[in-house]
Amino acid sequence: MGVGPPDIPDIVWHDESLPRGPVIVAAFTGWNDAGDAASQAVKYLRQRTRATPVAAIDPEHFVDFTTDRPLVVLDEDSSRQIEWPRTRLSVATLPGADRPIVFVEGTEPALRWKTFASRLIAFAEATGASMVITMGALLADVPHTRPVEVYGTSDDDALVGRLQLSRSRYEGPTGIVGVLASLCRDAGFPTASLWAAVPAYVPGAGSPKAALALLDRLQLLLDFDIETTELEVAALAYERQVSEMIAGDDDTAEYVLELEEHYDSADPPEESVDILLAEVENFLRQQPD
Repeated sequence: MGVGPPDIPDIVWHDESLPRGPVIVAAFTGWNDAGDAASQAVKYLRQRTRATPVAAIDPEHFVDFTTDRPLVVLDEDSSRQIEWPRTRLSVATLPGADRPIVFVEGTEPALRWKTFASRLIAFAEATGASMVITMGALLADVPHTRPVEVYGTSDDDALVGRLQLSRSRYEGPTGIVGVLASLCRDAGFPTASLWAAVPAYVPGAGSPKAALALLDRLQLLLDFDIETTELEVAALAYERQVSEMIAGDDDTAEYVLELEEHYDSADPPEESVDILLAEVENFLRQQPD
């Protein structure tokens, strides 16, 4: 820990001391987060590591409260309080990691994305962040019965080689994950992005299986080890429940069988990565503005 926090607009500090040289891992619910996979992965890590709140971004300039409403809660004295939908930053030291990690969690902002990203970049500059990793998930033509594909990209040649990532060739609409990664790169921070594929035929279900896949890939990237039994059990339950759900639907069951055959016939890893990249591109292009 180092010096006290600087004065950054819209940043509300919870801790007077700052982490030094952290890796920043960000996930946002909404457009970038099919099956809540990315946000669930970060939440699991934060809870498992007992991360300490360090700051939050005030929502006033970034949130449309008619769509992302604040909540009324009762405190210990049964007094009514307003809980605002802030983007929260917390810090933890992971087992085996050589630097702290800062988790960024929140809903994709509705307004002023460049300003929002600039606040996070200012935080990264204040802490001397060593890397920024964004995580997301998309609906794709993949079977729930097979391992979850995670596609890792970076525009940083050093990271591409060292972490076995790919250079993104995507052109088209993007979300806050893409904007944040691009602006962090422009600010001089090494950046990487991880995307997990979630079966398109269960769009409304949370996917702990995809969350676990993202977490496993993050552990490989950052070289740390954390217990994931709870998430593994949830992933098995998810697969079983989806199988039970589609068992009574002949059309969906036939479709899943075709997806399984297509998955099994692919030549890993190159072909499967290319397929997933195409799914990412198609998913993003088809989203409403």
